[in-house]
Amino acid sequence: AAIAAPILVKPASALAPQFYSKITSPLAQAAAQYASTGEPVPPTLDTSNIQLYRTDTDTPTGADDSSCTATVATFAGGCFWGIQLAYDEEPGVLATCVGYTQGNAPYPSYADVCSEETGHTEACLVVFDPDRVSYARLADVLFDRIDDPTMLNRVGKDRGTQYRTGMYAHSDEQLMQAQKAYDRENSTWRTSGRTVMTEVKRADLFWPAEEEHQRYLAKSNGRC
Repeated sequence: AAIAAPILVKPASALAPQFYSKITSPLAQAAAQYASTGEPVPPTLDTSNIQLYRTDTDTPTGADDSSCTATVATFAGGCFWGIQLAYDEEPGVLATCVGYTQGNAPYPSYADVCSEETGHTEACLVVFDPDRVSYARLADVLFDRIDDPTMLNRVGKDRGTQYRTGMYAHSDEQLMQAQKAYDRENSTWRTSGRTVMTEVKRADLFWPAEEEHQRYLAKSNGRC
């Protein structure tokens, strides 16, 4: 069995943009620390020595107070505001943060990603208890949020490479699970003659988004 990595919460690199100092989520801070060392977030995290959220009001609906060896997954489903809220409401999800992944530039900002020059997509990093919720269920949550996954670089009215959809695996086993989820969804579109464009790839570096984007809909009572 894989050994769970500790959650790293260290000061941001001197190279980090100013907005990193305003990020309060320990998970987002940890993701930044891993990315700054050139590493994706590992497949599992030991949650026994840290609160995944700062306060009770920040805790997802599906989380509880028990510590565990938690599993990590990354999903992209268009604008990251909606997908984060959906995962925060899913029982068994312990923590989430939004950010940018699968790109080619360090420390991207929202403006950088929207320029479509860094190659990143908006994504949600999910930490979950696999005894309470399966990866297959989390994949279903993703596809429930995408009205037409056969569209490339488009979800609803949002268009651009930063809105491409994807399942980014943190382990060999998760890669197989992601492919199975893709195959299930793709089979439902077979009669239309169209192919699901959701990516199934290895997780790359995950750079956290600005604090104002973290749990945006929860903080604004669901209003954009």
